[in-house]
Amino acid sequence: MKESVAAPRTVSHDLPTSKEFEESMARNWAPTPLPGDIRLPAAALTPARRARLSARFPGERVLVPAGELRVRSNDCDHRFRPHSGYAWLTGLTGEDQAGHVLVLEPEGPHRHEAVLYVRPRSPRTDSGFYRDRRHGEFWVGRRPDLAEAERMTGIRCAPLGDPAALPPGRDATTDAEVAAALGELRLVKDAWEVEQLQLAVDHTATGFEDVVRALPRALAHPRGERWIEGVFDLRARAEGNGTGYETIAASGAHACTLHWIRNDGPLDARELLLLDAGVETDTLYTADITRTLPLSGRFTPVQRQVYELVLAAQEAGIAALRPGAPFRDFHRAAMRVIAEGLTGWGVVKSPDAEAHRRYTLCGSGHMLGLDVHDCAQARADAYLDGVLEAGQVLTVEPGLYLQPDDETLPVELRGIGVRVEDDLVITPEGARLLSGALPRTPDGIEAWMGELAEGCGNSPS
Repeated sequence: MKESVAAPRTVSHDLPTSKEFEESMARNWAPTPLPGDIRLPAAALTPARRARLSARFPGERVLVPAGELRVRSNDCDHRFRPHSGYAWLTGLTGEDQAGHVLVLEPEGPHRHEAVLYVRPRSPRTDSGFYRDRRHGEFWVGRRPDLAEAERMTGIRCAPLGDPAALPPGRDATTDAEVAAALGELRLVKDAWEVEQLQLAVDHTATGFEDVVRALPRALAHPRGERWIEGVFDLRARAEGNGTGYETIAASGAHACTLHWIRNDGPLDARELLLLDAGVETDTLYTADITRTLPLSGRFTPVQRQVYELVLAAQEAGIAALRPGAPFRDFHRAAMRVIAEGLTGWGVVKSPDAEAHRRYTLCGSGHMLGLDVHDCAQARADAYLDGVLEAGQVLTVEPGLYLQPDDETLPVELRGIGVRVEDDLVITPEGARLLSGALPRTPDGIEAWMGELAEGCGNSPS
């Protein structure tokens, strides 16, 4: 197992304590047992998941760490989120999982016993509960004891000491084969996972509605993109664990930057807003949706022209989704539409060359689940060069990014960025749209924005 990235820190601003104070802090604490019904929602599903990983590595010890806290600045850590493979195998998703490790101990050539190494509770007789700023319960809150953790997960739990003292084995965070196996095992979602993803999508749709209602105030603020980001992030924290990735709130030419997360620009009612955002549920499944919205509430003719081409490309990509189809087919279908459209505009000479890639560049979608770019460690033959299967969840998200300084473009097209992204689950018949609650057509978007503006007594313009 690799060494911890969370090195011990010396805190110099603790107040000195007397023996009398320390003795008083060790007395008169009431028990605080957790309720009896603390079984995790995924606990019934995780044994089969662990068995599938076990079958990939017969007779070998496999370690799946939750991960460690990482310093943001001085003595402040980033908010902790467990490793997705750890969450999938244990059902544990909380911030109190930092440092914990799941170990699959070989018991003969064909099976493993799962042992979960967790940090014990802070005993009130030990000053660590109020001195340890990273893990002391006075500072960060109560965590389950070993028996409670076993009731939650159904996994035998043991006290975590020094992680470096754990028996050596294949570590999912450093071993490429284990990482690939976890990615491949997670490619097809079970019914419960699809429900979690639908929940994430539903909350995300509500967040997009919040943003449209907030447009008048955002337009008036000198950093309107930040206002939009904050409005969506409020919904994400209120309904789930937070955002599944950094929100992209890109107005005007910022939409031509694929991963614009600075979000420090103003909004201009004459321009478009590209909003790429997703709520992550408390079980850590994330949505990933993009809508490109006219900040005035109405598309201009040239904005509508660009939008309709991207939407047509997305429709072609969605139509290509079905079990047994090569994963890359939906991207190829979308790019054919983009290339033909750009040829029709006179921007490129032929749809048969790669000239269109200057204006679209990236792929048209990816797997979705516990990670926004889910299962990325899976081998190419199982994912990118593989075929679609029922139960897989993915995005379809073609875009056009017409850079403001691109002299190959007509002036009226420069600085327009459009992406339309939706989340879909592959079914035996084809694909089901999870994010259909949000309109996609230009007319639908304009009507939707108008209704939301009327409902809150104001107008985006």
